[in-house]
Amino acid sequence: MTGRILHRIDTALERFLPEQRLFLRSEHSTRFMRLSPTAQAAGLAGGALVVAWAMLATSFLLIDQVGSGNLRDQAKRDQALYDTRLNALAAERDAHAAEVRATRERFEVAMAEVSRMQSVLLDSEERRRELETGMNVLTDTLRTSMAERDAARTRNRELAAALEGDTPRDGPRAADVQDTLAFLTAALDETAAERDTAAADATAAYKLAEALAYEHELMAERNDQIFASLEEALTVSVEPLDKMFAAAGLSADDMIERVRQGYSGVGGPLTPIAISSKGDYDPSPEELRARALLERMDELNLYRIAAEKLPFAQPLRAAYRYTSPFGKRRHPITGAYSMHEGADFAAAYGTPIHATADGVVTRAGWVSGYGRFVEIRHEFGLVTRYGHMAKIRVKKGQRVSRGDRIGDMGNSGRSTGTHLHYEVRVDGKPVNPMTYIKAARDVF
Repeated sequence: MTGRILHRIDTALERFLPEQRLFLRSEHSTRFMRLSPTAQAAGLAGGALVVAWAMLATSFLLIDQVGSGNLRDQAKRDQALYDTRLNALAAERDAHAAEVRATRERFEVAMAEVSRMQSVLLDSEERRRELETGMNVLTDTLRTSMAERDAARTRNRELAAALEGDTPRDGPRAADVQDTLAFLTAALDETAAERDTAAADATAAYKLAEALAYEHELMAERNDQIFASLEEALTVSVEPLDKMFAAAGLSADDMIERVRQGYSGVGGPLTPIAISSKGDYDPSPEELRARALLERMDELNLYRIAAEKLPFAQPLRAAYRYTSPFGKRRHPITGAYSMHEGADFAAAYGTPIHATADGVVTRAGWVSGYGRFVEIRHEFGLVTRYGHMAKIRVKKGQRVSRGDRIGDMGNSGRSTGTHLHYEVRVDGKPVNPMTYIKAARDVF
């Protein structure tokens, strides 16, 4: 049956591919091979298939090389763009940190100046009170001297009248009256001199009081300028933090209140209050303003504490590439669509990985899918996760601070290359970690 089919095929192909014979001659004999039309057709078909396969393979190879070249060029351009942006952000961060340090130094200098001026002001007030007391004493002395002078003048007139009315036979009495009159005249002159001295002292005291009042006014103006500078510095420092919390979807007031409750320890010895008999203490406007500044400073410190306990920092300080965002994506290994519960950052193998906020390490070891894995619990119900590490540098139960090195970037677990898988969870629910990183981009 098979032979008949082949014979029919040979007969049909013989018109196009006649039978060929291939002679093989040696020194002693001659042989030949018979190439039927079917064999020739099979050979031609095989050759055509080989040529077609070679052409397709060459085309695919060229397309892949061109595509890979474009991808490599695009990757290089992206890397250069990321490096430029990262360098710019680092420069902005350094500039902002320098500005914060300068503001803090100016604030400390201003507070020292306020303290010094407060001491000078208190000394001036004490001197003013002493001068007022001296002026009152001088005024009383002057009044007494003037009264004594008037009494002496009256007594002098009476004695003069009595002297003029006496007869010459009253010689001894006249002599006594004359002596008394001389004594009163001397006393009157002395009293007049004391009066003039007291008047001069009073005039000098009034001039000194005016000078102290002018100095007090200048000091009040300087204090007002210092207070205004401090208030402006605090406002400039707090506004970016407010925007950072708002961009992260957090209530700044709620965060501050929760931090205040956690840092509310008070105490000290029991000391009775000394109650003044002159009435309740009425603080000055400067004291009220200083208290308000201290409250704002305390609020700024609470902002700082809250920011350190939230994952606003970046897990990498070296140059990196943002390779996969948070959200639904096609899995790079399985190819199926799935939820990506974090963000992926690619960098060189062994790149240091840092904690993004203060917290306690709750897991440190191998976890299926994550490879070498670290989990840190933070305040306010937040948790951060770090996966695919090459090396873990912390232990379970260890307390870490923002910026501490917790491991090295690697390719462990279910991974296609060296990168960091970074997650942020709030009350167990995954959220986009870039929300926190972008919110703090212009602050830290």
